[in-house]
Amino acid sequence: MSIAELGETIKTEKMKMNFGPQHPATHGTLRIEMELDGETVVSANPEIGFLHCGFEKLCEHKSYNQIVNITDRMNYLSPFCNNLAFILAVEKLFDLKIPKRGQYIRVILAELSRIADHCLCVGAQALDLGAFTAFLYLFEERENIYDIMEMISGNRLMTTYTRVGGFARDREFTDYHIKEIRRATSGLYKTIDEVEKLLNQNKIFHGRTIGIGVVSGKDAINYGLTGPILRATGIDWDIRVSHPYTSYEDFDFDVPIGENGDIFDRYLVRMEEMRQSLRIVEQAMQNLPDGPENAEEEDKYVLPPKDEVYTTIEGLIHQFEIIMENRGFKPPIGEVYFRTESPNGELGYMISSNGGNSPYRCRVRPPSLVNYQILEPMLTGQMLSDTVAILGSLNVIAGELDR
Repeated sequence: MSIAELGETIKTEKMKMNFGPQHPATHGTLRIEMELDGETVVSANPEIGFLHCGFEKLCEHKSYNQIVNITDRMNYLSPFCNNLAFILAVEKLFDLKIPKRGQYIRVILAELSRIADHCLCVGAQALDLGAFTAFLYLFEERENIYDIMEMISGNRLMTTYTRVGGFARDREFTDYHIKEIRRATSGLYKTIDEVEKLLNQNKIFHGRTIGIGVVSGKDAINYGLTGPILRATGIDWDIRVSHPYTSYEDFDFDVPIGENGDIFDRYLVRMEEMRQSLRIVEQAMQNLPDGPENAEEEDKYVLPPKDEVYTTIEGLIHQFEIIMENRGFKPPIGEVYFRTESPNGELGYMISSNGGNSPYRCRVRPPSLVNYQILEPMLTGQMLSDTVAILGSLNVIAGELDR
């Protein structure tokens, strides 16, 4: 019997398999129900809901400052960016603006969080593809940023540092912190260069990333993709530039743009974004304005400084009225939406207020959930081994999916 005749007699069928939710390359509790024809992915059905924490419903029963603690749990790779986005939405609802110094400090911490997020994303993606050394280099830099966050906020991972009208503490950012940030980030440019030397011309890395998981600019827009995934397709869109907030208009930086929309371009965009974030941090520290960090407490939305609470009856009464008597504060009736450029794309919060001390409704526009929509068309027609590389390039955080 010839090989052709043998092939006609062998019956083949497609195979179904689960990728996750306990797979080490899913980077979270994600499940993909896949149908394979040999090693080729025929269909992929992503399933979410394993990490659901009911964030939006919890907001209806918490005061506005208490909600900050919950936002950390969504994107736990860059929690301060979640703190900031939510509190900016609240301050828009209250028509409250913090001093320039406080805005610059928020920019510094947000960009450090962006770097930390990209470090783990690129490092874990390289690790998934066999480049262990790159992971170690970038994870060390992430640990340095953790040290800064711990020094400033008191927490390494869940920062919970923003408050309505400012920060958890008053006048805490000093020249010492600037010195420590410069020390912690002094080797980051060199690390980025070294990682690119390891990966940019690596034939194995090229084979696993170039031309794999391609997204066109048209598809990116149709699916509502944002962040590095959108910019890797050649679309020049960054909310920090198009709709500046927190004084981003004061800083000079470039928005990295890709060309091909594949995994390799998404990697390159994130690497360059880390350099640009360092530029922003350095400018903010060099031009840091003097003055208060928090808004004036006369606004009655801002907690008084702790030294006043402990030493003056006026401060104690002010604290008591906000925390105990009113269980927070009561904003105007209305509805707002505020969006920021988080490490993964557009992170937006919609808050609906009926005048109570908790939001009547709160909705989140998490970038991971929106970006995850395109996973199925990206995987269809690819090899099974490409699933790990594609999923890693999306940097999906399960807490944002299930929020």
